Amino acid sequence: MENKELIELVTGLGRPRILIVGDLILDRYISGKVERISPEAPIPVLAASHDEMRIGGAGNVCANLRAMEAEVELLSVVGEDVLGRRLLEMLGEIGVSTSGVAVERERLTTEKTRLVSGVNQMLRVDWEETRAPSGAAMEKLLAAIPAAVAAADAVILSDYGKGMLAPEIIAATVAAAKRDGTPVLVDPKGSDFSRYRGATLVTPNRKEAETAVGRELAGLSELATAGDELIAAAELDAVVITLGAEGIYWRTAAGEECRAPTEARKVFDVVGAGDTVIAHLALGLGAGLDLGRAVVLANHAAGLVVARAGAVSVTRAELLAAIGQRRVGGGKVLAGDDEGALASLLAEWRSEGRRIVFTNGCFDVIHAGHVQYLRFARSQGDVLIVGVNDDASVSRLKGPTRPVNVLPDRALVLAALEMVDAVVDFAEDTPANIIQRVTPDVLVKGEDWRDKGVVGREWVEKHGGRVVLAPLLEGRSTTAILARGAD
Repeated sequence: MENKELIELVTGLGRPRILIVGDLILDRYISGKVERISPEAPIPVLAASHDEMRIGGAGNVCANLRAMEAEVELLSVVGEDVLGRRLLEMLGEIGVSTSGVAVERERLTTEKTRLVSGVNQMLRVDWEETRAPSGAAMEKLLAAIPAAVAAADAVILSDYGKGMLAPEIIAATVAAAKRDGTPVLVDPKGSDFSRYRGATLVTPNRKEAETAVGRELAGLSELATAGDELIAAAELDAVVITLGAEGIYWRTAAGEECRAPTEARKVFDVVGAGDTVIAHLALGLGAGLDLGRAVVLANHAAGLVVARAGAVSVTRAELLAAIGQRRVGGGKVLAGDDEGALASLLAEWRSEGRRIVFTNGCFDVIHAGHVQYLRFARSQGDVLIVGVNDDASVSRLKGPTRPVNVLPDRALVLAALEMVDAVVDFAEDTPANIIQRVTPDVLVKGEDWRDKGVVGREWVEKHGGRVVLAPLLEGRSTTAILARGAD
């Protein structure tokens, strides 16, 4: 799917209303440094410096949807305790409707406490009570389901195995959704997916799918059969299996299937990725997208989440920025008139502390001199952006018979070189404007420019950068190559 279509998809989502039915969890992160071992036992001592509470479980699904500007209603249960009250407050602060959340006096609100040193989890402590809602709480939830489903554009069953999704809750939700023609998406738990019978789809990860079918799914070729088994077991319309670094696979009861490759640039923490996937699938289906487009949306959002620590949410602005960073031609070629894509890429690199190198040229017929020159340029920093003249400017500079190779071909060849990290075209006769847009840490030009005056030198040096002249490989030039061909 092209960037333009993806951007139109995200901006056209509207604000569908999503109902989440599932287990609420309070996630607590206690972080600090480990610098010594306890004298009492051979265990590390965490010198805690920060204590943070986050909305977990079904609440994290709510947070993902609110970040994407959906309207959200929640049906769940908490204890009549400090943690339960805090959870409801936090949900209210992000605009989630919690009037359907039941409060049980004798229930313990689920809390997961993670002890973190640097980026590493050392230990997790769980306080939980795993049982179905009881008495008045169950009656309140069952009574609220029909109206809540009727008001929703999509429904999510978020099962963390803490008891909220009792059989009668699942059955009532699915039955109400079928009456209204509302899609029901399930983030499943356990090995028996038949308990979700009649839902629209389930979203297991690979391990959960393997548990459900009772065997290892070693290769992608085995997913189709497994998908059919899961669909048949729960009478589903489709199954969506998340595959980590291999992306997302989906298959329908009619046999339609596809795999969306991963959109993650780096994986830092997979916590919360499943919540992000199901939230964005529901958002897409609730907005009227087909399953394939909804999976693309979810895949992009998950790619952003796994690059961050903990369970986090993605906003529409962040998702649009990430889409703008997608590049064609092996992921390196940017359109010169797409200022947002270049700006997003530069912001990402600078946030990672990378030194940005820029050089430019026509690069009409790539030869050994170009390769040596670009390799030298790349050695001056961490990433290399190559500016390349468009066809009209090459003709003005080199004459009416040039370029020999059109811009898309020249950009594709440059992008194929391992030392080049991005290629961007420009229409002017000089690179002055593109240099100002990039403002590189290092500007590289050939040493033949020593006496000509390097365009952009003043700008780069004014902004703290430096200009480096690269050695040239003697006897190598496009003009000489073309002259030999003419002879």
